[in-house]
Amino acid sequence: MKDLLDFDNFKAQIIFANESQDEEMFHQDDLVRLFPYGLSVTTDAARPMLLLKDEGHQHTLPVALSPIEAGVALSQSNKTTVPSTPHKFSEILMRSLNIEIKQAVFVEIRGANQYIRLYLSGHAGMDSVKLRADEAMSLCLHLNVPIYATKNYIGRSRVMSAEVEGNGQRLQHMSFMAEKTGYLN
Repeated sequence: MKDLLDFDNFKAQIIFANESQDEEMFHQDDLVRLFPYGLSVTTDAARPMLLLKDEGHQHTLPVALSPIEAGVALSQSNKTTVPSTPHKFSEILMRSLNIEIKQAVFVEIRGANQYIRLYLSGHAGMDSVKLRADEAMSLCLHLNVPIYATKNYIGRSRVMSAEVEGNGQRLQHMSFMAEKTGYLN
């Protein structure tokens, strides 16, 4: 399947890849550093997308968030208001325990969920933890944690994003038909 995908020229290709893949293995040299670029509300308002881009704007990683996580990320980015975040306690607790998140790396796609591994320093028994990305992105942004993914992961996420958005559009179409025809109840 890898031969079918040219991730550097990944424009309008849509390839459906429903199989679940195990956690991606990588070398530090394979990672692309990503920065927050914007927030996009797609046709499915329940799954806003955080857009992460590399420094040269060659690679874009869409990250599906919950509405709450998107709201927190958006409010944290507003520089015109007094900073407010639900992550203040987590930040103070981690600092008091000398625990630091060194980096966050996107490592797995399972169904319509992306997973990120947070690499820790300062914890005696744990050097990393894997979470759903939609549960950790606003914390990573708040703490200015460097965020990374491989080019392969970025390409697979774009496929997942297209699948999720396509399914949302089909469901909206079915809902519209149910209202008009009464056949789908």
